[in-house]
Amino acid sequence: MSQFTSEQSAVIRAEFPQLSETVSGHPLVYLDTAATSLRPRIAVDLESEFALRHTAAVNRGAHSFAAEATEAYDDARTAIAAFVGARANQLVFTSNATESINLIALAFQLASAVGSPARFTLAAGDEIVVSEAEHHANLIPWQEVARQTGAVIRVAAVTDGGELTPEAVKSVLSDRTRIVAVSAVSNVLGITNPVRAIADLGRAAGAIVVVDACQSAAHGRLDVDSYGADFVVFSAHKMYGPTGIGALWGTTKILAEMPVVLTGGAMITRVDYDSSDYLPAPAKFEPGTPRLTQAIGWAESLRFVESIGVDAIAAHEESLGADLFAGVADIPNVRILGTAAGARRVGLVSFTVEGVHPHDVGQYLDSRGIAARVGHHCAQPLHKRLGVDSSTRFSLGMYSTSDDVALAVAALADVRDYFGEG
Repeated sequence: MSQFTSEQSAVIRAEFPQLSETVSGHPLVYLDTAATSLRPRIAVDLESEFALRHTAAVNRGAHSFAAEATEAYDDARTAIAAFVGARANQLVFTSNATESINLIALAFQLASAVGSPARFTLAAGDEIVVSEAEHHANLIPWQEVARQTGAVIRVAAVTDGGELTPEAVKSVLSDRTRIVAVSAVSNVLGITNPVRAIADLGRAAGAIVVVDACQSAAHGRLDVDSYGADFVVFSAHKMYGPTGIGALWGTTKILAEMPVVLTGGAMITRVDYDSSDYLPAPAKFEPGTPRLTQAIGWAESLRFVESIGVDAIAAHEESLGADLFAGVADIPNVRILGTAAGARRVGLVSFTVEGVHPHDVGQYLDSRGIAARVGHHCAQPLHKRLGVDSSTRFSLGMYSTSDDVALAVAALADVRDYFGEG
């Protein structure tokens, strides 16, 4: 593992103008990348320039601007797909990863209501497996599927240290398991899950496997095929891209089988008053006006990531994350959530401070210029499992530095004294 040099970090940070802002008279230390990453200037400039000078309808019209817009949109899809090891026709654009999961969940609801196609049909007593560490976006849609179909949610436990093991998943699989939905990395614990082993178990049981890759897609080289899943979802705003766009990747076979739940223009080949025929994926899942500038901005953000080096960023964050974990762990009366020894982690640490509410911790940190996330991080069941209501979270990005870590750890060490708990 190796961190960027000061000179390399200066070059990277220059692309993120927000880092030059101050908070309460302190330079901004942005440690909330797991929620939303900052955006590089080069990508925002390209997206803005395209919006101002090249806007036109995609796949509509014969004029030059329409053709240019269509080509740029198609090129963006190809670039984003290539970044995650996919083919362009396997990548469906959505508003975000939450919508991606909901598309899959709604497909199960629709198929179950009409009894076809069989692969997406659930009956009362069929089982949906999730883990204790899921983000609400990978839990609540499945709760709705269960409520609508009579299926049952089964939960794979994590260890006290926060690890999700293949054995834990295997213990809740049965001949009624139809869906296995897990995250690649917990957004609370920062621990990387053994997704391939879990997916292999799920598919061997005959289940469709869904992987939430939101917290892994920006912190290493994502190869969707390597997960062995049927579906993988992720969002641009956690990958240095814009808000308002995410992706649903599926195998060619599963996308061909998956029923359509959103309909309208741009996704059809023939329309009569009593029936219509749909285009193949991904078009059949993308009705209406496409996310043109967002796709272009996202693709450019990923080109910027590639220019720095995906593996170099991952090594930087892993090394810096180890320093962050160790620094927080050394502070008395601070408890880290997810302490499994030897677990592989991304640069993310969630913690509680004895005697001080996480929101108060966050406000104190903000007074020192440090942006951290507070609350349950859209993972209430996991917090309950670990015996707390909420926590504070530090999370790193390519632009984070050893100085950021030192400032954050020093400020955290002062929290209890500030609130009279020292």
